[in-house]
Amino acid sequence: MKVAAVVPHWNRRDLLQTLLANLAEQTRPFDEIIVVDNGSTDDSAAVAERAGVRVIRLDRNLGFAAAVNRGIASTQADWIAILNNDVTLAPDWLEQLLDAAEKEQAWFATGKTLMAGDPSRIGGAHIDGTFDAISRGACAYRCGSGKPDGPFWNQPRRISMAPMTAALFQRRLFEEIGTLDESFESYLEDVDFGIRCAIGERWGVYVPVAIACHLGSSTWGQWNKYSVRLIARNQLLLTAKHFRGLPRWPILAGQLLWGLVAVCHGCAGAYLQGKMAGMRDARSIPSQRPASENSKALTKIIAFVQESERTILEVQRQTGFDRYWRVYFWLQGL
Repeated sequence: MKVAAVVPHWNRRDLLQTLLANLAEQTRPFDEIIVVDNGSTDDSAAVAERAGVRVIRLDRNLGFAAAVNRGIASTQADWIAILNNDVTLAPDWLEQLLDAAEKEQAWFATGKTLMAGDPSRIGGAHIDGTFDAISRGACAYRCGSGKPDGPFWNQPRRISMAPMTAALFQRRLFEEIGTLDESFESYLEDVDFGIRCAIGERWGVYVPVAIACHLGSSTWGQWNKYSVRLIARNQLLLTAKHFRGLPRWPILAGQLLWGLVAVCHGCAGAYLQGKMAGMRDARSIPSQRPASENSKALTKIIAFVQESERTILEVQRQTGFDRYWRVYFWLQGL
């Protein structure tokens, strides 16, 4: 059984050097490491080649989804780990995920990702992310993001969606479900993939003993206007692909609330630009439900989204409500 690591990368050679050194410390070594360089303007590709890993050089930045797809297509490994360039893995990260995934016969696995450089880590680390969920508003939630680590996050569980910050997937999953949708470019492409996995009844496991640390937003920065524009756009692409036929009120409420958060971070223009681009681009996005299977598929997506929203509500009740979700669920009468 072979395991490959696929690292989509753009600039920040310092992050790449740190990650490649870290990957060499795994107790279960990777059989292959592939860096997909998205047209970096520094010497990142040369740095990776000198480190002895395989490099796929793209002539321009095609986005996260395209880079990951090129990496997947280039390997015949049985398992593929997708890793951001700004993560650091505990030495037994891969070993823990492989053991759990094989024991549970899961299609994918992810662990607990902590905030790197968190000033509060002496007194208690904070979560960067665990597993993903999505609301009926077509807004995704990285469960635990920004919350203190604690007992709730130490419980293994079956999951429907894994964030591609640091996660492990069976290669066969991409052959059966399809690779990442490159129309998303970057952001929410892993959520779209997770929805397709859930509809296809492919599930994964959350393995809290597999620890990673994530610097987070190291390429563009938090609440960068470029990121906000893409997220706002891609929320509408998710809606067009998967939410046709679902109630419109939660979608309107969820995405307007997210827009208010963007406004509070000084990103009103980027949010509006993203929504305008989303309305234009969504016209070319086919629904995931063929007309011949529309009723059955609609029932399945409704059931999944309702269950996923219940997961968000469970997490919020157990770990404390974020302001966004407090208002969202209040509007739903919950």
